[in-house]
Amino acid sequence: MVVQTASKSVCLMTAGRRLFNLSRQLTRGYTTGAWPGLPSFVKVVEVGPRDGLQNEKEIVSTETKIKFIDLLSASGLPVIEATSFVSAKWVPQMGDHHEVLNGIHKKSGVTYSVLTPNVRGFNDAKASGASEVAVFGAASETFSQKNINCSVDESISRFTEVSQAAKEAGIPVRGYVSCVVGCPYEGPVPPQKVAEVAKKLLDLGCHEISLGDTIGVGTPASIKAMLEEVKRAVPVEKLAIHCHNTYGQALANIFAALQMGVSVVDSSAAGLGGCPYAKGATGNVATEDVLYMLHGLGIKTGVDLQKVIEAGAFISKALGRKTNSMVGQAKSHL
Repeated sequence: MVVQTASKSVCLMTAGRRLFNLSRQLTRGYTTGAWPGLPSFVKVVEVGPRDGLQNEKEIVSTETKIKFIDLLSASGLPVIEATSFVSAKWVPQMGDHHEVLNGIHKKSGVTYSVLTPNVRGFNDAKASGASEVAVFGAASETFSQKNINCSVDESISRFTEVSQAAKEAGIPVRGYVSCVVGCPYEGPVPPQKVAEVAKKLLDLGCHEISLGDTIGVGTPASIKAMLEEVKRAVPVEKLAIHCHNTYGQALANIFAALQMGVSVVDSSAAGLGGCPYAKGATGNVATEDVLYMLHGLGIKTGVDLQKVIEAGAFISKALGRKTNSMVGQAKSHL
């Protein structure tokens, strides 16, 4: 009996090593370059520390947030959305934004972006050394009212002030458009409306515009239809895709966006996230899963997948639950 048990353990260990080696081979891709028609390099924007954690009910300690960001910085990720300079009254989880941004070890070559909904937030972010700021709009009037308490046009007016202040300070501005295919209050969102809002953000001076499937209802067909319209108004090299995985479509939707020429992808380590104003919306697509797919397609990212897995494992343990990343879960058993 002891011999049989020992033999079974050896077999399992051997099988585990084989699976691990196979997964490493597959993530290197089958070809020396990216698939035809896909970008050769994709910039991965890590949104876990802000978009991922903002919806957590229990306050995550400042020390944990700082450690999480430092682990992500060590992975080679080029952009990390670190925190949000909003009122702690509305988003208590982000109330320690000053401490977080001043406490992290800022790595050379990494952009630490922060959300700034108004000029007051921008000034605070600038004082804390933010290297990029972001404004957050919506393609849905109702969602805009629920999320930032103003209409779409009013939000653009607010963002104009932020953009002007950022330009004077030499700080780049990134724009977000939420609900690009569906809204929890209004249903399907017309692609023309998304293009309209994206164009306004471009005209404000946003260097990059992230298109968010906030409630994760998109499919490759709806993502392509939306992008076809937006690309008529905004150059594709200025677009990013931001997918939530509510219906398990995020990776397929990202692949569709890559086919449309998009080469910037937002994601969150461990698949953290959700939206306080979109009931039922689950987390962002996991950075680990995105990297596994991109590397398997032969697309370069400059990011160390294993280090992102470790960062995801760290924050998952801190939150007291398993990672939402399928790659992270698989690797933990190998």
